[in-house]
Amino acid sequence: MNFRFRNDLIGVIKDEARRENRSMNNYLENLLINYFNVDAKIPNATTIAAIEEARAGKCTGRIDTSSLEAFIKSCEE
Repeated sequence: MNFRFRNDLIGVIKDEARRENRSMNNYLENLLINYFNVDAKIPNATTIAAIEEARAGKCTGRIDTSSLEAFIKSCEE
């Protein structure tokens, strides 16, 4: 895959990548991931399992948020 950028933009990208001790490719990839919020749209395995449990009704019960101690206790029940 190839892209064409203005020379002044390439200079800025090189400087910023160097400042962050990254390659230009890695710097641009991270910019795009952050811009499009890619990681936030894909739940990890733990989140997927929690969603499936909740949808199946396995997480029924009340969570007490009146204090930290009450919260922890209600999560353990």
